[in-house]
Formats: sequence, structure tokens, C-alpha cells
Amino acid sequence: MTEPTARPTRAQQRRLTEDRILTAARQLFAELGYDRTTIRAVASAAGVDAGLVMHYFGSKDLLFARATETADDLGEIGPGGATEALLTSLGQRLTDEPEASLAVLRSMLTNADAADRYRTAAQPQLDQLTNAIPAPDAALRASLLSAIIHGVLAERYLLRLTTLADASPDQIITLLRPCFESLTTTPPDHPA
Repeated sequence: MTEPTARPTRAQQRRLTEDRILTAARQLFAELGYDRTTIRAVASAAGVDAGLVMHYFGSKDLLFARATETADDLGEIGPGGATEALLTSLGQRLTDEPEASLAVLRSMLTNADAADRYRTAAQPQLDQLTNAIPAPDAALRASLLSAIIHGVLAERYLLRLTTLADASPDQIITLLRPCFESLTTTPPDHPA
């Protein structure tokens, strides 16, 4: 005889429903952007009523904020560790499609609030990276690294115009490593 499975509690059911809604929202925001994604479409994709989406999240803006929260934390960057931290983070995003990041990338181009939200969320990581680069122009170098990463992700997942979309993560990381190393280290003619 098999033992009966315990029914999920209300709190567990709520978390499961919330997770389904957030998953559907991430997919739709990534595919369509903020302006073209509707609460009704999210609800339909999640298999729930639109009123339940509003009950859990309050508004499309708050749903977007929750759906696009990312865990792109670089962790603690030790001396000389910026290259590895960035390449590890990028490698993970190349292996598993980063829907939350894609939703933000697509949406921030057409929605000022999404762009503001992204700038606010990304600033601490950019500051962390800037502080880890031992060069007088560290802020510019960190900004260039950020632009490269965003460009790679946008090309691979959104534009899909080149072979970058089908390249292996290892191949991309190998080719980017010298560029990242040159941007995260002190140039020989500039003492730290």
C-alpha cells in the first residue's frame, strides 16, 4: 500500500500559484516587452484568473518588478577575481536562458520605468565591479564590461542574427576571456 500524499497547505498552494504567475510573466515580458504584455495574457499563460494576478501583485508594474528580479550577484570579488566572477556569471546566463534579464533588456528599450528600475538594480553590481578593478579608469572599464555582457545576451537571445545564438557557452567564454582580463587588470603604464 502506498501512503497518501499530504495535501499542500494554503501557503504552499499560494507559493506554487505565485511561482506559476511569475514564470509566465517572465516569459511574456521577455518575448513581448513591458508594453505589449498584459495582465490577462499572464493570467492565461499561468492558468489563473486575471483578478488573482492583481490580488497577488497589485499592478502590472509590481508584477514586472517581481518577475524581473535577478540573482546576477557577482558574490565577493577578491583581488584579481573580477574576470572569473564575470565569466562565471555570464557562463550561467549563456547556459540557462536568463528570462528575467531578457525581460528587462527588451522592456527597458521601450519603457522608461523599466529602464529606471534596471539602472537602480544594476548600480550596486556596477559599483562592486568598479571597486574590484585596479585602474584609474575603473568606472569606464566596468561600464564597458557591462555593455559587452548585455550585448552578448541581447544578440544570443533576442536578436539571434549571428552564430552567437548557437555557439557553446565555453566557446564564447574562451573568446571573451582575454578581453575581460585586459579590462579588469591594471594596464602596465598605469600604476594602481
